[in-house]
Order: sequence, then structure tokens, then C-alpha cells
Amino acid sequence: MAPAGGVQGSHPLRIYSYAGCSTCRKALQWLSEREVAVEVVDITTSPPSLAELRQALLSLGDRKRLFNTSGLSYRALGGPTVKAMDDHQALAALAADGKLIKRPFLITASGVALTGFDPQRWLEVLQPQPPV
Repeated sequence: MAPAGGVQGSHPLRIYSYAGCSTCRKALQWLSEREVAVEVVDITTSPPSLAELRQALLSLGDRKRLFNTSGLSYRALGGPTVKAMDDHQALAALAADGKLIKRPFLITASGVALTGFDPQRWLEVLQPQPPV
């Protein structure tokens, strides 16, 4: 499978996913159809690290885009509680409970984070760039 979107060498992208998530399955199918090499990690048992979440926050510019606001973990925690958190507290909560994270979740080698599945955005970020 061909690397994409700033991925160097033959290292696959690491995508955090959940088998029970239909959006994740759609994203994985989309990646497979485009022969994008990925390493699939179960976001519920091995959530992204604090460093990965910090990078995603830098890339996305808004921590709200990191949260799976429709999930049970988010609803149990409560929107007001999440809003009251500072960035450090929010990232720590996300790193501790992968179900809080909007999925699928991936960061390219160039540091661009993708959360959720928007085929157009993924195409923009992951399509191989033609040689100059």
C-alpha cells in the first residue's frame, strides 16, 4: 500500500478506530480503496498519547473538535464539566478515556490531525502530492 499525506518511507499512518463505529468502518474502507497503508489501533483500549492529543489540538485549533460529543462517556462527564476544563485537563481526560475522542482519529507525519470522517477533507490531506 502506498504512503500518503506527508507519511515518510513505508511507515503506515496510525489510525485510532473503534470496531463498533460505522464512521470508522467507512473511513477504513475509504483508506483501503485508496491503498493507504494504515496501522489500526483500538481507541478504546489504547487511546492516543498526550503528545498526540497536544499535536491534534495544535492542528485543529479547537479542542471541541477532539471530543466525541455524542458518546456515552461525554454525556456521563457532561458538557458543562468539559467546558470548565482547561486544555491540560481536557487533554488528560481524552488520554484517559478513548471513548471521549472523536473518531476515527489520526495524525499525519506532517502533523495534520483528522477527527471524524469527512471524505473531502481526508482526500485533501492524504492524497499523494505530485512531484514538483
